[in-house]
Amino acid sequence: MPMLEVRDVHAYYGNIHALKGISLNVEKGEIVTLIGANGAGKTTTLRTISGLLKPRQGKVFLEGEDLARYKAHELVYKGMAMVPEGRGVFSKLTVAENLDMGAYHRTDKDGIQEDLERVFSLFPRLKERRNQVAGTLSGGEQQMLATARALMARPTLLLMDEPSMGLAPILVEGIFDTIQEINKEGTTILLVEQNAHMALQVAHRGYVLQTGEIVLADTADKLRENPVVQKAYLGIE
Repeated sequence: MPMLEVRDVHAYYGNIHALKGISLNVEKGEIVTLIGANGAGKTTTLRTISGLLKPRQGKVFLEGEDLARYKAHELVYKGMAMVPEGRGVFSKLTVAENLDMGAYHRTDKDGIQEDLERVFSLFPRLKERRNQVAGTLSGGEQQMLATARALMARPTLLLMDEPSMGLAPILVEGIFDTIQEINKEGTTILLVEQNAHMALQVAHRGYVLQTGEIVLADTADKLRENPVVQKAYLGIE
């Protein structure tokens, strides 16, 4: 049984048919990536999985359980956390307060402290700036904080939406190294990323979306070798 299963999902924004029968799955321990052009439906897929957008048709299952009856915030209790596009940190709160918000639903003080030490080891810069207001951090630091805040929920499944967006090239490789490290520590990851080259380097498998439909699905290695993917997403003629 996959950790996450999306089965024939159709989603709409008003009358716009944004997802047209999406089906995908993520096995425990995997990094799976969704790649595609702007407007392909990548973020909409994550919004639907995370409960922010309810499908008109189809089902989303987490470890075999239908998620239809849950609200978005309730899915945190089920083990799902999301790093949103554009980071979405609480700009007027400090780094430490943002991290506290990530663990708002938890009561295990020892576990919270353990996870705080874990995210500070992953992101030493955040430890240095723990008392700094989040809105004054650099773009790269805010991305670190958004990821660390999600990890404070101790998710079994982490949804990441465009983690490299807007970052300087020198920082992008570090973010993807961290994604691999998080995965090695046991967190399953569904990654939406426009940087297809980097995404397919760290992922185990991938799906290619075009205008709300999955047009390709394969291992990351095979997608990197696919002529269509090379031409459309990797810049290889």
